[in-house]
Amino acid sequence: MFDTVIILSGHVEQRTLPLVLQGHRPSLTIITPENAAELAALSDDLLARARLIAFVTPEIVPKRILDALGYGAFNFHPGPPSYPGWAPSHFALYERAAEFGATLHVMVEKVDAGPIIDVERFPFPADISVLGLEGLAYAHLARLFWRWGRYLATDPAPPLTLPMQWSGKTNSKRAYRALCEISPDLPKDELDRRIRVFGGNHFGIAPTIRLHGFEFRAVPPPACGS
Repeated sequence: MFDTVIILSGHVEQRTLPLVLQGHRPSLTIITPENAAELAALSDDLLARARLIAFVTPEIVPKRILDALGYGAFNFHPGPPSYPGWAPSHFALYERAAEFGATLHVMVEKVDAGPIIDVERFPFPADISVLGLEGLAYAHLARLFWRWGRYLATDPAPPLTLPMQWSGKTNSKRAYRALCEISPDLPKDELDRRIRVFGGNHFGIAPTIRLHGFEFRAVPPPACGS
């Protein structure tokens, strides 16, 4: 039986997710590494008694860690199986998807490729922003975590998985950056589309055009009253 759960997440989730798990099993030890380096420093003995949960984290878990974990690794991905990889809400909004969602899956060496355990889906709201879509996906991830909290805290058996496959290309930071490279002859409707999705300067990457040796970057408009 495992006695430890390792949670990779943001600081807010590091305070809240353990409460859900320990509500089902108070004796459970929770470890919250800040980054991949701290994760890599964990001993094989501890990993053999542990289960790992990744919740909306950019950290990539090395194969050595995945192989050493005695009770599996599970990822809460802020997008449906049709949008594996990086920044799924941005790519879904850019591609005008009909629906979006959140996915719980087993972690394997390849990013967002492991067996799918559960999915939450919702229709794409009209005129929603990237931040609004991310907020909806996060709410559905919270529902998934609440639904699976008891299993994650108490059941050592491998979970049942759905007869469902990941689809579409695995999006990357490189693909995101490429869409932010604006050519001078880009049609206005396509420019407007990219500015709407990628113009928030998320991840420090903004739509950029280069002219005569100078670089011009789109910036969000100032807030009202500033």
